[in-house]
Amino acid sequence: MTGTTLDDYTDRYARRVRGMTASEIRALFAVASRPEVVSLAGGAPYIAALPLDAVGEMLGRLGSEHGVTTLQYGIGQGTLELRERICEVMALSGIDASCGASPEDVVVTVGGQQALDLVARLFLDPGDVVLAEGPTYVGALGVFQAAQAQVVHVPMDDDGLIPEALETAVAELARAGRRVKFLYTIPTYQNPMGVTLSEERRERVLDICERAGLLVIEDDPYGQLGFEGDAPRPLRARRRDGVFYLSTFSKTFAPGLRVGWILAPHAVRDKLVIASEANILCPSGYAQAAVSTYLGTMPWREQLKVYREVYRERRDALLAALEDLMPAGTTWTRPTGGLFVWASLPDGLDAKAMVPRAIAARVAYVPGTGFYADGTGTGNMRLNYSFPTPERIREGVRRLAGVMEQEIAMRRVFGNTVGRPGSRRGQAGADTPGPDLA
Repeated sequence: MTGTTLDDYTDRYARRVRGMTASEIRALFAVASRPEVVSLAGGAPYIAALPLDAVGEMLGRLGSEHGVTTLQYGIGQGTLELRERICEVMALSGIDASCGASPEDVVVTVGGQQALDLVARLFLDPGDVVLAEGPTYVGALGVFQAAQAQVVHVPMDDDGLIPEALETAVAELARAGRRVKFLYTIPTYQNPMGVTLSEERRERVLDICERAGLLVIEDDPYGQLGFEGDAPRPLRARRRDGVFYLSTFSKTFAPGLRVGWILAPHAVRDKLVIASEANILCPSGYAQAAVSTYLGTMPWREQLKVYREVYRERRDALLAALEDLMPAGTTWTRPTGGLFVWASLPDGLDAKAMVPRAIAARVAYVPGTGFYADGTGTGNMRLNYSFPTPERIREGVRRLAGVMEQEIAMRRVFGNTVGRPGSRRGQAGADTPGPDLA
């Protein structure tokens, strides 16, 4: 034997690789995808709601009739046609020419995840601080971790990020001499909590960041999936300076195409393109053509209405099941859009330690620990309602409630050491927290 680990390359990795861990959601997918398991874990859109026959014909024509261009290399910024279409999409939310939105300042990315990665590459040095909602998107945590930045969470409530907590965090970090580069926020139908930053708070958050000289990274994958009227205008529709707007077609069209974008301040656009070219050379011409053609030839606005209705029905099914079946002491958010509900468990229950028992009962969820940089969140879970049918959602909640009742009963008998990390039972569910792309 020449070493003491299973990885012979341990001593050759770059420093930034240290601490990289497996994703909790990805680890769940292997079992959650089994047909007997009701998965409330992932964030997959309901692709079956698309007119798949028409989409399939469109994709076929892009190869057979236009393959000479769609299958060729392209430019790093993305095609002008798609960037123009993206501006049409953003205009629905109020981000238009009146607030400086232009195809020239749009950079096409490989999904929203690459958009996050490019921003991190441009602005984060090792040791820099990123302010982010607590909890926040696990894929963003992975990007910031890879950049060797420290994430400091800012608390939320039912109205989103709490401005007073943001002010406090900014002041404390300044006194400590820490360099904060930007605020990362998902203000509309947030992942994982499902809450939306209120109208009044949006202006206050922007004012705080402007006074502190902080950039704002606004991630908006869900903004067009509201169920109860229009969402508040994005932050980028209110301020053009210092606000980066990131979004994707993964939730409103097809995640498999991996097409997203950044609307950046003009001065930064060229650097984003250079960073993207170094990373991927150019985004897929075929995927860009697919999105451009879909937006140009199909009734995509009507399709958004279909998605909204499907997700509204499934959200209602989840909320009703939680109300009817969850044990006393459980609370949850009530989203007005997006794909997720955030549940808080009765005192003493550990969502992370409970995962193996839930899988044994054929139901899956994501423990809250994956959404915090410091691994807190053991008393929370994220529940997704976009993919299962209403009937499956209710059955999943029934199974989950049964697991929780058993946990509560065991604690009555054995006390709070049962199932906690570090106890004999808790070790079975001690999955390694980490980032994810869902």
